[in-house]
Amino acid sequence: MAETASTADTTDKAQRRTAEKLARQIGAFGKEHGGVEGHLAHIGQAGTRIVLVGTDGGWGDLVAPTYAVAELAAEKAGLTLHEEFDGDVAARVRTGPYEWTRMAGIQVGGPANPAA
Repeated sequence: MAETASTADTTDKAQRRTAEKLARQIGAFGKEHGGVEGHLAHIGQAGTRIVLVGTDGGWGDLVAPTYAVAELAAEKAGLTLHEEFDGDVAARVRTGPYEWTRMAGIQVGGPANPAA
């Protein structure tokens, strides 16, 4: 039993360290963009995406290994979370030329994605 408890303690410590690292990244993003709000989205076995939207419209995302780690990171960073990435949140996002060419480049005459 002691081995199981030790493994659980190690896992908890690793998860807390991961959450703290993510919280620092969220904080840095918020400083760069005049504040930040977010949304947590499950992405299957890959974990949970922390979608960030800055006050200035800048956006980005981070990936946490689990939903619990993402929640802890958001809490540590003081991140205001939205239940849904709805129209109000999405309307704040400002995209630039990079996003347009990557998301819709082929359809609107931008560069094609490289062949796999």
